[in-house]
Amino acid sequence: MQVNPGIFKAYDIRGIYPTELNEDVAYLIGRAFVSFLQVDQVIVGRDMRISSPAIFEAVTRGLTDQGADVTDIGMVSTDQYYYACAKLGLAGMMVTASHNPAQYSGFKMVRQMPYLLSGDQGIQDLRRLVEQEVFPTPTRKGTMKPLDLNEQFVDYVLSLVDVAPLQARAAAGNPLRVIADTGNGMVGPALQAIYSRLPIVFEGMFLEPDGTLPNHGLDPLQPENRAELQARVLAEGFDIGFLFDGDGDRFFAVDDRAVFISGDFLTAIMGQYLLERYPAAKILYDVRASWAVPDLIRAKGGTPLMERVGHAFIKRRMASEDAVFAGEVTGHYYFKDFFYADSGILPSLLLMELLAKRDVRMSDLLKELEAKYYISGEINSKVADVQGRLDALAAHYADAKVERLDGVSVTYDTWHFNVRGSNTEPLIRLNLESIASPAEMEEKREEVLAIIRG
Repeated sequence: MQVNPGIFKAYDIRGIYPTELNEDVAYLIGRAFVSFLQVDQVIVGRDMRISSPAIFEAVTRGLTDQGADVTDIGMVSTDQYYYACAKLGLAGMMVTASHNPAQYSGFKMVRQMPYLLSGDQGIQDLRRLVEQEVFPTPTRKGTMKPLDLNEQFVDYVLSLVDVAPLQARAAAGNPLRVIADTGNGMVGPALQAIYSRLPIVFEGMFLEPDGTLPNHGLDPLQPENRAELQARVLAEGFDIGFLFDGDGDRFFAVDDRAVFISGDFLTAIMGQYLLERYPAAKILYDVRASWAVPDLIRAKGGTPLMERVGHAFIKRRMASEDAVFAGEVTGHYYFKDFFYADSGILPSLLLMELLAKRDVRMSDLLKELEAKYYISGEINSKVADVQGRLDALAAHYADAKVERLDGVSVTYDTWHFNVRGSNTEPLIRLNLESIASPAEMEEKREEVLAIIRG
């Protein structure tokens, strides 16, 4: 079948519905999934997108026509889907396009938790099978049955949290006040069920899953998608504000000043806190991260390990190293206790536990980091020749420590940066940091951008 090869990405399948990814393509992907993995049982969940029921119907028809039995876990967040795959020990397909705009559809695919299909491990094999449309003849037609694991998921997530500090704070007449915006994505129902059982003051925004996205987009990294939450944190005096992406595997927060917290700083803070529970443990971070992460992990006696960007790589490395936690600057947080998978809800609970136990304001934890680590945030540039620009940067900064684990990483004594190509667009992404001064960060940022955009 003629299919746009661009929908088969590094970590998942994603494309615009119905031009790039439609029912015919989804049906063949279902057949290819069973043929490639040689499985006879598959878990399938879906998000709230308008196209998801049709894509779900087509892919499950492909799965059952190819001889696999399907367990339909319904409309769920991606961390609920990971929980189901881990709990039942089965392969899975989640119909979702994550934080992409409403017109997209896609699949996140589990081989067996925590191992996902990725570009170099399975996704390109699926593409070839779909293009060839040649599948083994099945010996039987698969069946379909529904399974609701929502309550089990809520119980399991709550079992990972120490509620005693939250109870003590509430008993003292000062419960934590939290506001959360789920953007009409998939997190709302589970979040409500979990937070209703905790001794905090909880306010929700846009908790109802709605694929028309009536309020704002699904990516909290875009400032316009968090503006309303930030305004309410300030106006109503909340201790912290939480945001989740569309399918719920990413988490973001704003502090009591309504300042958006970088993923590097959240990784460093949560990593240090988890080392109290797991002394001398290993913690992973990605190549883009601030030096705050390895510095704070080492200071607490842990072992920081750098890994390339992407959940397929992080999960694989976590499992092989038996790491307890990993964080990516883009809001993915992974936990050994959650099958080495990423969850949006778990880090929100961990942060509340930390604030209550230490009896601090989130802004106090951040001020220490903001006074030492000056980070640019991720800056995207459109370029015609991504590899050419990467090579030019490596040559220009040849007197530094240059690494190519993922894109190009350049390290000097007081500043460093990582530049990598996007997996989906002709973009270069820059993350730069100085520990000397904000002025050095700005000067070096402009210097590197001039080479990138030269």
